[in-house]
Amino acid sequence: MMPLTLAGIGENNTIQKVGGNEETRRFLGNLGFLVGTPIIVLSTIGGNVIVNVRDSRVAINKDMARYIMI
Repeated sequence: MMPLTLAGIGENNTIQKVGGNEETRRFLGNLGFLVGTPIIVLSTIGGNVIVNVRDSRVAINKDMARYIMI
């Protein structure tokens, strides 16, 4: 497992774990970041990532991306 911030652009990955406190996990879950969900990194800028998750494009900052393990 590695954090989402280390994923390569265009790679197909699957979310293995979502960390953080309860509020963080709920926030990420509402955005579609759930265990077992396929995810593709579309671009990275300074650690911040734009991903394709559940047929939606979502931008998250590097602090949130560190909680998502692939």
